[in-house]
Amino acid sequence: MHIETLITFCDLADSRSFSKTAEKHLLSQSAVSQQLAQLELVHKCQLVTRKKRPIELTTAGQLFYKAAKDILERYDLLKSELNALKTATETRINIGAIFSIGMHSLPGYVKKFMVSYPNVNVHIEYLGADRVCEQVLSGEIDIGIVAVPRKDKRLEVHDFEEEPLLLACSPRHPLAKESRVDIHKLQFERFIAFEEAVPTRIWIDAILARYNTAVRPIMEFDNIETIKRAVEINAGISILPEPTILQEVTGGTIKAIPFSNERFIRPTGIIVRKDRTLSQAARYCIELLRKQAK
Repeated sequence: MHIETLITFCDLADSRSFSKTAEKHLLSQSAVSQQLAQLELVHKCQLVTRKKRPIELTTAGQLFYKAAKDILERYDLLKSELNALKTATETRINIGAIFSIGMHSLPGYVKKFMVSYPNVNVHIEYLGADRVCEQVLSGEIDIGIVAVPRKDKRLEVHDFEEEPLLLACSPRHPLAKESRVDIHKLQFERFIAFEEAVPTRIWIDAILARYNTAVRPIMEFDNIETIKRAVEINAGISILPEPTILQEVTGGTIKAIPFSNERFIRPTGIIVRKDRTLSQAARYCIELLRKQAK
C-alpha cells in the first residue's frame, strides 16, 4: 500500500467527488477510480457507495478513512522528526520574547545554552505578547517567552520565572523612604502604566482591584523602558518586575520597594506549538530554561 494512495483516498472522502480529487492530484477520474478499486480488492470490502451523489463512505470506508488519516499523521510526524534529527547538530533556534524578558532575563540562559551547543545559532526577536503567540502558532518562532501567558489549546505552556513585582519610584518621591509599602498607600497616586492591551497591565490592574486601590494613570506605554524613564524623572510611580529595574536600582535612579501586603509576582511562561517537532537543541533549550527558572 502506497502513502500516495492513502492520501488520494482521504481527499476523495473529504471532497466526496472523483472529479475534484482527480483535479487536485493531476490525475484522470479513471485513475482515481482504479486506486479505489485496488484498495477495495486488497481489503475485500466496499469502501465507497458510488451510486449516490455526492459519494458516501460505507461503514468499512469510514473505518478505513480514520485509520488512513492516523497513518498519514504519523508519517508526517516521522518525516519531521527525521529532518529534525538530521539538522540537530547544525541548526538555528528562533526565540520570540517580550522586550522586558528578552533584555533582562534571557542573556544568562543563552550563554549557558551555547556551552552545550556552540554551533547552534540562537536568534532572538523582541515582540509584543500577541505577536509572540502569533508567530509561535504560525511556525515562524520555535520558542516563545511571554508574561502572563494566555491559555490556548494549540499551545504547550511551561512555567518560566516568577518575577517579583515591586513599587518603582524616583528617589525623590515621598514613598522612596519606605522599606516596605502597603499597597493602599498608592491610592490616587500618579501612575505610569502599561497600555491597556498589555497582559502585564491587566495583571497589575487585577492586583490593585483586589485591594480596592485606585491609582491615577497619567501615562501609558507599550514597553517597560519608557515607563522606567518616566519614573526616573518623578513623573509618577509604577509597579514593575524586579529583574527589569536592577540596573536602575543599582545606579540609584529608581527606588524599588517590596509590598508589605503579600509577595506580588508576574508569572512568565515558555510557549511552544503543540504539534511542532523541535530539534534536539531546541528541546534542550526549553529544559534549560525550565530547570534554571526553578
